[in-house]
Formats: sequence, C-alpha cells, structure tokens
Amino acid sequence: MRFSAFRNRAAAALVAAGLVAALAGPVLAATPKDTLVQAWQIDDIISLDPAELFEFSTSEIAGNTYERLIGYDLQDVSKIFGVVAESWTVSDDGKTIAFKIREGRKFASGNPITAEDVAFSLQRAVLLDKSPAFILNQFGITKDNVKDAIKATGEYTVDFTMDRPYAPSFALYALTSSVASIVDKKLVLEHEADGDLGYGWLKTHYAGSGPFAIRDWRANEVVVLERNPNYSGTPAPLARVIYRHLPEQATQRILLEMGDIDIARNLGPEDIDAVAKNPEIRIQSSPKGTLYYLGLNQKNPILAKPEVRQALKYLVDYGAIGDTIMNHLGAVHQAFLPKGFLGAVNDTPFTFDPEKAKALLAKAGYPDGFTVTMDVRSTQPVTGIAEAIQANFAKGGVKVEIIPGDGKQTLTKYRSRTHDIYIGDWGADYQDPHSNAQTFASNPNNADNATAKTLAWRNAWETPKLGPEVEAAILERDPQKRAALYEAMQREVMETGPFVILFQRTEVAALRNNVKDFVMGPSFDNNLVTGASKE
Repeated sequence: MRFSAFRNRAAAALVAAGLVAALAGPVLAATPKDTLVQAWQIDDIISLDPAELFEFSTSEIAGNTYERLIGYDLQDVSKIFGVVAESWTVSDDGKTIAFKIREGRKFASGNPITAEDVAFSLQRAVLLDKSPAFILNQFGITKDNVKDAIKATGEYTVDFTMDRPYAPSFALYALTSSVASIVDKKLVLEHEADGDLGYGWLKTHYAGSGPFAIRDWRANEVVVLERNPNYSGTPAPLARVIYRHLPEQATQRILLEMGDIDIARNLGPEDIDAVAKNPEIRIQSSPKGTLYYLGLNQKNPILAKPEVRQALKYLVDYGAIGDTIMNHLGAVHQAFLPKGFLGAVNDTPFTFDPEKAKALLAKAGYPDGFTVTMDVRSTQPVTGIAEAIQANFAKGGVKVEIIPGDGKQTLTKYRSRTHDIYIGDWGADYQDPHSNAQTFASNPNNADNATAKTLAWRNAWETPKLGPEVEAAILERDPQKRAALYEAMQREVMETGPFVILFQRTEVAALRNNVKDFVMGPSFDNNLVTGASKE
C-alpha cells in the first residue's frame, strides 16, 4: 500500500470521527479510548524533516515516528543496541564502522528498508547542511566526501568511515540522534524538486518507519500521529496521538481537570501543586539533560567585554528563581554538561551579587550600566525566568528590553546571530559529553556562512584555545582522563564564556489516571507514546 493511500484512509477515518474539526474548534467532551490528546506548546516547530528538525517538539515527535540506526536503554544509557542496524563491527584502524542492516523491515509506505535507505538518509543530512548536520560533520564527513564516507556495500550492509579513530561509543551515540533517522529513499525522491532531495516536501510530510506516522501538522495548532500499520515491531496500542498547541498554562489545567485532554505538558509550579491534589490526576517527572541558559552575542561590543560577561553571571538571583518559577521544573546548574554526564561539573560558583557585578561593569567602562535586548519565546517557564532576570539585571544598572516571540521567530533570529541576548534551553543531542562540549566550547569558523553552527558560533564566540581541546577529548580512550578534560573545559566556559547557564530541567507532565505507560526518558527525544494506552 502506498503511503499516500494510507494517509488518505487515515484522514478519512479521522474526519469521520469528527476529531480534526474538534481540534480547531470547541473542546471535546471526552477523549476517545484509542486516542491520546496532549496539550503542549509546539510553536517551535519549523520543519518535520529529520535532516532539519532540531527543536524539542519535533525531536520528540521524530522519536515516536522515525527509527534510527542505534538506540540506548533509557534506564541505563551506557547500554547501546541496534534498531535499524542489527549489528556492527569496527575496522582495525578504528576509522570505519560496518553496519549490518536488519532484513524484512518496512517503511510506512510499504517500501522495504535497505542499506540504500540508510546511506541516503545520512548522506542527505550532510548534503542539505541544515542545523543538525554538524553531528555528522564532526567525523570529517563533508558534502565533498560524504558519498565515499557513507555508502551501501551490499543490500543490507553500510560502511560509515571517519577521518580519525574516534572512540567507538562516541560515534555510536551520535547515531542515536534525530539526524540519523532513516527516511524512505524511494518515497522522498518521488517528491524531489530541482535537486532538493525531497526537502521541500519532507518539511511538512512523513517518510519514516516508526510505530506512529505523522498524519497532519498545522502550525501553532495541532500535530496528529496515526499508528503505522507497516511498523515492524510491536504495534502501538493507541490508534492516534494528538498534540494540541495550547500555550496557556491555566487552559491546560482546566482541560485536564475536565478530562478534555489526557496529558498537560506545560503546567507551572502552582498548577502542578493544585492538580496533584486531584485524585483523578497524577504527576510524572523526569530529570532531563536540558539546560536553560542565556546566550550573549559577541557581535555586540558591550557583551564582548569579558568583565561584562562575568558581571551578568553575578546579576542572576538563581536561588530565588529556583524556589519560585523553577519550583518542580529544574535545579540550579551552571556548567555546560548536565548532571549525570561524564565529567559534569556540579558546583555553582555564581551567586546574586549586584555590588560585585557593578564593580566589574565599571572596570569594563560601564559604571552606569547599559541597555540591551533579550529575545524570549512566549512560553513558561522561559518568560518567567526572563522577567525575573530583567528585574535582577536592573539592580546592576543593566536595562533589558524583552522582545517576545513564538518559538520559530526567536530561533530564526538566534540562528541568524542578530540577537543581543537570547534565553533558551538546550538539550544534549546524544548521551556523550562531546555533544555539549562541541556546541558550547567549539567554533571552528566564526564566519556568517560557516558550516558548523554551534551555540558558540550562534553567539559569535571564537574558541582558538578551547576548540582544539574539544577535538582532543574525543580521541581520549581513558574515561578518567577524558572526564578531567571536560571538567577543565567547563570551568573555562563558566569563567570566560558568553553563556549564563542557569538551570538543569526537570520535565513534568500531569496525566489523567487512565493513561498508562507514557515514558519520559532522559533526553527530549525519548518521551515515548509508542507503548502508551488508556484504560
């Protein structure tokens, strides 16, 4: 069965049930037993293409709809296993990983998954060169060499060749990220236009093999997933999963208590405390490898002064914000590696000290402070944190103009390096310290048209010393020595970098009691509905 036929049949069934119309209009009286409805702020969605998607919402959606070469145990992330890959071997020189692809698996379209699909998916991500491409570029794989570096060597065998003998675990963890999602080559190329490798089509469509297929996305409104009838694993218990874009916390709480939604994903501290007393609702939480931080654009000559960067780190009342706005939602954390990662620094040297900050600002030549803008996504807790920091900064003479926007607006501006200060959250792309070390501490090319668009690059911070240290750490095989290298990098970034790292996130969801087996994993892309059901 062609996937287009599957989409049409699924759409007809959904319309017949009246669900699509209900999503855009009045709320449902109750949610169907075979349908899970989540309220979540999803205005950060820019693209559904795995070669481009890089936001929390779409990464989670991709984790439920696409399969990757490699996966890991959510209870013990040190345990890696094959998904599309059945097994692998590493060459004697340490540069090539040869993957054996599982036979007999299908895409949602009904097309078989072969080595050609795997090679095409990874090659395509490099050739399109969107934000997540750097995850593959870091292995010396470029547009010029990608078809030699990643290639099918048989119907079910693929070679992944790197420029250096990296630690195998590092390479395998990288291939657990969303950019390594396997797409249906035949289906994608049927929609190719002007050599775009199907990019224009896949931004809003689906070509995967996961437990669910993406049936519909309407920006700032809804995403609908349908059970994939051609999934090669255990079928999903639910027929469909609906993500409703409901940014208001109070609205989410009311609908949850009424039973019009099954899960609320954006409740604030007071709402969490309130619904926790409701016997029909339970609270589920999970520590995440996600950090809230400020990015200080070094193109702004004021923010480029070391004393200013350090002063701002003393102008945040971490404790007060943590006890109020971030209550239930996170803990103070000031280093770029989340707690639990190899080499993570967990001490918090910066405290709210306006007098110390004023002295640093005076030393930088700004005894009366300065005015600066901050781009803020209109969602909680980010807006609340930003407003608190605005008040904190004022006590040091720094006047902050908050520029609100939806997720797409603020991210687009941030990625074009036209912000002053950006407040956001960053989740590790894979469970290896290099994921965050590379993005916070490495910027190999500070040009506006650079290929590696890390967070250091987004904030125009050159890293002539730290960059080589980041590269050296991925070749270190001794875990203790490697951990020491990452600890030193973190302390350097804490002291001199253009990042004010604030909190490590705890993700909280409020669920109706009849929802079973909704999984909140350690990363933003393994919150799973694939085994969820409703009683």
